[in-house]
Amino acid sequence: MRTDRVDHALFLLPVWFHIDDFVLPWIEFYIFEGRERTAMKFAINIPNCHGDYSDVHLVAQVAHEAEEAGWDGFFVWDHIGDKWGDEVSDPWVMLAAIATQTRRIKLGTLVTPLSRRRPWKLAREVVTLDHLSQGRVVLGVGSGGGIEYVRYHEPGNAKEHGEMLDEGLEILERLWSGERFSFAGKHYQLDDVRHLPRPVQQPRIPVWVGGVWPNPKPMRRAGHWDGVFPIGKGLTQTQQLSPAEMRDCLAFIREQQTPEQREQPFTVAHSGLLTGKDRQQDAALVSEYEAVGVNWWVEGVSWQRGSLSEMRAFIQQGPPRL
Repeated sequence: MRTDRVDHALFLLPVWFHIDDFVLPWIEFYIFEGRERTAMKFAINIPNCHGDYSDVHLVAQVAHEAEEAGWDGFFVWDHIGDKWGDEVSDPWVMLAAIATQTRRIKLGTLVTPLSRRRPWKLAREVVTLDHLSQGRVVLGVGSGGGIEYVRYHEPGNAKEHGEMLDEGLEILERLWSGERFSFAGKHYQLDDVRHLPRPVQQPRIPVWVGGVWPNPKPMRRAGHWDGVFPIGKGLTQTQQLSPAEMRDCLAFIREQQTPEQREQPFTVAHSGLLTGKDRQQDAALVSEYEAVGVNWWVEGVSWQRGSLSEMRAFIQQGPPRL
């Protein structure tokens, strides 16, 4: 992995180098960032529902093609019911199929509504997938949209789901540790439990927290974990947050973190949309987001852009490497 230690480079600037208006913001950002800048990674994010997106065989084949084309990750949604139709496949079974057809790419959910799942059951599923994939899993979490759960009459309001999400994350981490423990929370209680095997990835499976920007609560939560996957309020699958919005989101997260947390690796995943027609234009767009701190470009692919069969040609082109 290529990294650029910008804080070190500052000490190597020649004495004749003038810090003008162009350079200063670039330096200020990386002083604030306080860590290595990693090369941009590229992933595909697809539904687990609607038409051929729910076809496990096809999705696994497309994931294999994505890996061959040079993509770095392949993520799926985690829905139980689909307001656009009844065709829905289980994301963890789908990811298991993907794991058997790939060798290199990261894989996971974007995002799993943890507050609507049993944390101990999810812990087993994710660890099993981590072993099956030999340590390639990323777990994206959020509170989930309420629309699809109305028909199931699930209890809880937004505040309670936020509390359950935080408790669930703590439980996941402790279960993944392999240590025996008990837990007494407001929503969950565990007595003398221990989960083995531990994940392949240590100290834990990476957790990316999704949420709507500029809602502060999910962004504050994200700063305590391994990454953030923000989306815009009211945005559709054919829209994306601007570079300025992503910059502001990251700045807010940094303000909430401790100095120690700011020194840890942190993923900033952007839900992006490339043209697939003009590689130079796409690369230029990616570089705008990279300049504000994005290090994972997560390409949103859904039926709003075309069927999965129609999107295969786009995926097979591979990402626009800078």
